[in-house]
Amino acid sequence: MPKLTEVRKSAYQLTEPLVPLLEKTHITPTTLTWLGFAISLGAAALIATGHLIIAGVVVLVSGLFDMLDGALARHTKQVTRSGAVLDSTLDRVSEAVLLLAVAVYYLLFFADPPFLGILFTSLALMGSPLVSYIRAKAEAIGLECKIGLFTRPERVVTLAVGLLASRVDFALVTVLAIIAVLSFVTAGQRLRYVLKQTRKQPPASG
Repeated sequence: MPKLTEVRKSAYQLTEPLVPLLEKTHITPTTLTWLGFAISLGAAALIATGHLIIAGVVVLVSGLFDMLDGALARHTKQVTRSGAVLDSTLDRVSEAVLLLAVAVYYLLFFADPPFLGILFTSLALMGSPLVSYIRAKAEAIGLECKIGLFTRPERVVTLAVGLLASRVDFALVTVLAIIAVLSFVTAGQRLRYVLKQTRKQPPASG
């Protein structure tokens, strides 16, 4: 079984043929970031109104834009700190909005909203940003922290699969449980790694 890092690398390589085409259009990475965010909001609106299967497709499209903006920035040497901050911020907001939309769907379309659905959606809302938060704090003190079993690409694809399979009983709840549990597992992996690395560093001299 290939390592997840290799799978992620392969996924990003799929976008490489599109990058030169995008470069010719003179579209900027920031524009792609905002387009991806807008598509995520559209997916959230579809979820909240009960159009789950279409929403699954739209979530995958938004995930594609999420890969393309960074790839275009690197290809055209337009990588900037401001772009990285904007991209990371909108990623967090879009993920939260999608999960909130799932909660709204449960509340609006079920006379008796499923307890497990609401529970796992709430836990996913807690765990997902925690994974990225630990990486951001690690990078703020000079540590690279890209390790982890279940990062944003996996969460996006898993949610999309759950939406596409939503007509199957318990499919969406199962996917939400996977996202919630593995997000906390990944956060634990990253926290353990950061603590281990910081303990190796010599104390600052005063």
